Amino acid sequence: WEEPAWGTQLRRELMDAVRPIVERDLGAPVRFVVRQLRIDGDRGFGWLEPQRPGGRPIPFDETPLAAISRGSDAIDGTTVHVFYRREKGRWFAEEWSIGATDAWWAGDESCTEFRAVIPEYCG
Repeated sequence: WEEPAWGTQLRRELMDAVRPIVERDLGAPVRFVVRQLRIDGDRGFGWLEPQRPGGRPIPFDETPLAAISRGSDAIDGTTVHVFYRREKGRWFAEEWSIGATDAWWAGDESCTEFRAVIPEYCG
């Protein structure tokens, strides 16, 4: 796998593929701090920390997602994990989570399709 460099068109396309989803759940606008971003062919994986412009944190309790998930302990924060797929030259977010409490992406199903970008999670 390779990591798209900061400032490249590919990196912008990947962030733009997941941004509408994250803004729907956490409110807009959102910028991302990239913890991991990996691409291999037409598959990708991102581990992202959303924030507001200027580096301001996003208080989870003030998000649309918090409003609909009150009382749920299945969400822990705002960290985003996303699998990307490219079809017909366009990247889109195929699967994602916000605030996952476990490594849902480390299972056999994910490894079947995305092993190249998450090899350390696939046995």
